[in-house]
Amino acid sequence: MSVIDTAGQVRRGEELDIVSVTNWLNQNGVEVIEPVEVTQYSGGTSNWTYRLKYSNADLILRRPPAGTKAKSAHDMVREHNVQKALKDLYPVVPKMLALCQDESVLGCDFYVMQRIEGIIPRAKLPPELKLTEFDVHQLCINVLDKLIELHQVPYQGTALEQIGKGEGYCRRQVEGWDSRYDKAHTINVPTFKFVRNWLKDNIPEDSTNCIIHNDWRFDNVILNPQQPTEVIGVLDWEMATIGDPLMDLGSALAYWVEENDNMIFKSTRRQPTHLKGMFTRKEVVDYYLEKTGLKPSNWTFYEVFGIFRLAVIAQQIYYRYYHKQTDNPAFKDFWIVIHALHIRALKLIGIQKLEANEIAKTYLAKLQDILPR
Repeated sequence: MSVIDTAGQVRRGEELDIVSVTNWLNQNGVEVIEPVEVTQYSGGTSNWTYRLKYSNADLILRRPPAGTKAKSAHDMVREHNVQKALKDLYPVVPKMLALCQDESVLGCDFYVMQRIEGIIPRAKLPPELKLTEFDVHQLCINVLDKLIELHQVPYQGTALEQIGKGEGYCRRQVEGWDSRYDKAHTINVPTFKFVRNWLKDNIPEDSTNCIIHNDWRFDNVILNPQQPTEVIGVLDWEMATIGDPLMDLGSALAYWVEENDNMIFKSTRRQPTHLKGMFTRKEVVDYYLEKTGLKPSNWTFYEVFGIFRLAVIAQQIYYRYYHKQTDNPAFKDFWIVIHALHIRALKLIGIQKLEANEIAKTYLAKLQDILPR
């Protein structure tokens, strides 16, 4: 069995007009020779990703889901342009080959890039890798170092300066995600009122501004098959912007499931951070702050924000299931995850502060009894 990440069968209703794509590529400077094999990567809640394996080229095509109304939600032009501008400054970005804004081809904007062949470390590493605890530790360090390297990219004076909105990133993020949670709330999940108010009351000044990825996870990096602790690619740049690097770290940490976390978090794990050799969440923060020299006055804000942001993302997905806009059974129990994230956020804020809010304190104790550890 190969450890190389591969795509699978194209999902029903998500087929590509490959004849149209092939003609467009040849007309726009990307010479491809048929036959072509079209496969699709798993997922689908975000942009759709296809592998186009021609006789002479191995390509990746990214497009928004069908029926997307607002281009701002799945902005292929921005995603393409960010990676194109970043490639020379941060070599692990895939090479962009072509951007299509002619909707007569597929009915939407899309772009094509070179495929980077390698291993994507998902929830379970391929057993064939046989990584030792030392290897896992080195992989952990290398992934974090790539994040730190991104945060140090000298973007000033390049086209990348235009992708952000200036100072006040932390405030905009808190207000934006707060509003999104209101719109996606259902009656079986907490309001997060205490957490949301705490975030608003503790918004720091931006620690600094840099290029941030905004969706940093192990399953968004590609590893070298010959040296599987080496990061050779970083994917999924749709949310990249200029902002506070500690917000990027806090959001990444929300996905970081440790070996001793409870079963709810273990059941939702998307990356191999539970393995022996991986840092704990605290060790991640300590390593990052030591390497960058940043000294936040209130690190808890960034970690709580990351948890709340993940809760909003999960709730937006669950909202669709709750209102029967999708029947995907994988989303059925997301409301339980929302509760577990709420507990984690309350714990991080601190019991001494919860004592001033008896409702929150009682709720925390009750859920600790209900939910498995």
